[in-house]
Amino acid sequence: MTFLKLRLRTSAQNFSNDESGAVTVDWVVLTAALVGIVITLISTITAGIEEAATDIKNELTSALSG
Repeated sequence: MTFLKLRLRTSAQNFSNDESGAVTVDWVVLTAALVGIVITLISTITAGIEEAATDIKNELTSALSG
């Protein structure tokens, strides 16, 4: 019975000291942050392009009709 407890304790300590999954968690967090930044940039750029396109359309319409 003591051998089983010792083996279980050793396995638990090895599991708690293992950091191989920590790198994966770091990459997931960094990737999620990068995706969030890209989505924000795309929405900002899209809004600016739509506004510029509307201004160009209005200028062309007024130049052609006037």
